[in-house]
Formats: sequence, C-alpha cells, structure tokens
Amino acid sequence: MTLTAADDSFASGLAALLPDNTLRRAEPRHLEEPRGRWTGVSRWIALPRSTEEAAIIMRHCNAARVGIVPLGGGTGLVGGQVAPEAPAPLILSLERMTAIRATYPEENVMIAEAGAVLVDVQGAATDAGRLFALSLASEGTARIGGLLATNAGGVNVLRYGNARDQVLGLEAVLPDGTVWNGLKRLRKDNTGYDLRHLLIGAEGTLGLITAAALKLSPVPAATGTALFTVPDPRAALGLLALVRSRLGEGISAFELISRQGLAFLAETIPDLRQPWDSPPDWCVLVDLGLARGLDPAAALEDIFAAAFEADLVSDGIVAQSQQQSQDFWAIRERIPEANRAIGAISSHDISVPLGRVPDFIAQAGPKLAALGAFRINCFGHLGDGNLHYNVFPLPGGDKADHQHQREDITRAVHDLVHSFGGSVSAEHGIGRLKVADLERYGDPAKLAAMRAIKAALDPNGIMNPGAVLRVR
Repeated sequence: MTLTAADDSFASGLAALLPDNTLRRAEPRHLEEPRGRWTGVSRWIALPRSTEEAAIIMRHCNAARVGIVPLGGGTGLVGGQVAPEAPAPLILSLERMTAIRATYPEENVMIAEAGAVLVDVQGAATDAGRLFALSLASEGTARIGGLLATNAGGVNVLRYGNARDQVLGLEAVLPDGTVWNGLKRLRKDNTGYDLRHLLIGAEGTLGLITAAALKLSPVPAATGTALFTVPDPRAALGLLALVRSRLGEGISAFELISRQGLAFLAETIPDLRQPWDSPPDWCVLVDLGLARGLDPAAALEDIFAAAFEADLVSDGIVAQSQQQSQDFWAIRERIPEANRAIGAISSHDISVPLGRVPDFIAQAGPKLAALGAFRINCFGHLGDGNLHYNVFPLPGGDKADHQHQREDITRAVHDLVHSFGGSVSAEHGIGRLKVADLERYGDPAKLAAMRAIKAALDPNGIMNPGAVLRVR
C-alpha cells in the first residue's frame, strides 16, 4: 500500500468540507516529542470540534490514501505521536473535544471526550464525589484519548489496573470514517468481539478514539503514606506481601526507589526535601486508601512493627499530615525530572513476573558492567512488576560519549527481560521506538494476528503509519 502526502492541494480539498479554522498549518509543538529523538514532517493539522467532523476528516484521508497521526497531549515516550518520514501525514488533534458529556455518580461512570486532559477528568470526578484513579506524572497535559490509545499505567495500577481496566465503553471513528457508537455504561456485555479492548493500546493504528465511558471509584475515606527503608528488593517484595495480607485492596501504590535515584534528586533538585540524613540503598513508598472507620497511620505503624520483626524493614516514616504525604510523593514523582537533568544513555520501561524482580535486578547490573562502567537508576511500580531501569554515565561523563553503546545496552537489558518471561514495554507502548523490539521478542502468532487485524480494519494503512507495526 502506498500513501500520499498531505500537501497543500489535499489540504485545500479537506478544508472545503470543514468549518473555518478546522485545518491549520502544523506548529513546531505538534512535531516534537519529549525525548527529542524524532521531528515530525507533517505540514497540516486538523482540529475537529465533534465526532462528526473527525469522521469527515477520516473519510477524506482514507479516500486520498493520506496517513493520519492522532495527537493527544504529546507526552508519549516512544514516538507514537510524530511521523518523521515522508510522505507527510495529516496530524489529527482532539484538543478541542474536551467536554465531560455526562457523569453518573450512582453508577460510578463518566462520559469524557478524548481531548479532555487527565487532571480535568480527575477534577470532574472529585466534583461528583468520586475518584478517577488513573494517575501519572504527565496528568496535567496528557489527554484521555492518548492515555487510552497507549493503555497508560501509572502509580495506581496495583489497585485499579491499567487504563483499559478503567473503561466501560468507547466512541471511535474507524479508518474508513465509520463511527462506532460503543459508549455503553455496562459492566456485563457479552455480545461478540470487544472492540473496546482492541482499540485501547493500539496507539492510534486501528482507529481514532473520540470519547470514553470511564469507570469511577468511591473516594477512600482515609489515606495514608509511608516511606519504609528495606535492605534489598527481595525484602521489598516480602513487605508487599505482608501489606497485602493485612490490607488486601487497601493498598493503592507500592513504589520502589533506589539510592541512585535519591542521589540524582539531591544533585539536580537540591531544594527537594528528603527525610534522611543518609539516603538508604533501597526504600519503598506505600500509599493506602481505606474505608471509613479504619486508621491508615495506625495500620502503617502496625505493618512497620511486623515487618521490622521479620527483618523486612530497618526504618520507616509514616506521614503525619497531607503535606508530608505530598512531600513523600514528590520524591518519587520527581525522579524522572532528575533523570532528564542527568541525561540517560538508555532508558528501559520493562516488566517481569513479580517474583522474579529481585533476580532481574541482581543479574542486570553485572551484565551491564561487562559493557562498561555506568550508574543505574532502578525505580518504579514494584507492586505490578514494572521497573524503569535507566542507565547513566559516571559522574562527569556525558550521555553523548556513550551513544555507540546504547544499542548494546538496550539489547542486554531487553534480552534479560525476555529470558525472564517479561515485557520490554510495560506501560509506554511500542510507538516507533520499539518496533524492532516487538519483532525480535514478540510471539510470531501474535504478530501475524496483529498484522491481519491491521489489514482488515485499515486496508489502506492510513492510521499512524510506522507506529507499532512496520510499514511494508
């Protein structure tokens, strides 16, 4: 299949079908991604105000065989939101479709358009006395459509699941311009294939999500946060098991933090308060959300006592106020900012079976040491087995000095992840960065099925060409 460029002639024809100012020249901000690895070549961006306008755009592009790159908040880290190669596609942004169409507190459901920013969805849920539990560092700019298209994870996966677990129904425009009206608010619906789960995580390669029926949750009556010092990752897993055995679904987040991450914070964000005189080798951030009548602080203190007796922890600090809880969370949430300031040679968003996490960490360090001397910042969502395993130059070094090693470092990490039965993309997606990784590590039957689905739904190959699956 051969695509054509979204040139001025194409744009003129499309503009005639749409209200004024729907089609614009693409700006630099539409052609960039956070890590600066690619720059898009698109010249035009479409900004529909409704699903009907989005369908017109999709039909016109499909007929002209012009590629479409859906754009959400642009916060993705694997290049799924930019197309760096010709022929130049049309960018399709839903930033004007931001409405909260309806809220049903008694059903724990909200209908939100795909352009709604996550923090605004969270706020609307709060206004309704409910919680929308999806939470991640980019929530001030990330949009619902992009979050669902990438099946975003975040800090609350342990309790509430990934993005796909927080969606009941979707509205979407398929590549030929057909609108799928799937905004059902049902928990049970066994009427054939579940297109919802096909489109969620497809990274805009199978259709355009325009709205979603989102699951809401009751707001926990009481919350609590603690930082526990643990001797090693295996002890951290033992602590996780202890917390789960005592509190079940009351645990909302369980984040692993290493000494290297704390050192990066001290180096690059010295004003950030850290509660230790000497940073520990490993610590975990535990967040609880409990029902009425339960005391999170008392629960955390009881857990510390039991964990200390079992040699799982050596120190602990339970937040005594909301401000102190926010201070603890700032330590975890600003680690990526510190990483960017230091400059990673290679970053890895990986997952392995929970029980294998300690063995992975123990084996990965020596494998990389065989390639050279590096600093490793290993941190992340231990509760669901998702680690961000990032490799940095030694103090005084620069990542540019190690560019020739990046491929070997990534291969070493990903080969080990694969040998552990893990995933080389836990929550960031495939985008353009990991297309070759998907081909190398993906199950052949799964890849064949993916290509067959792509060919069936998008025979002209217009949807996000080059993302997830290589253009053939």
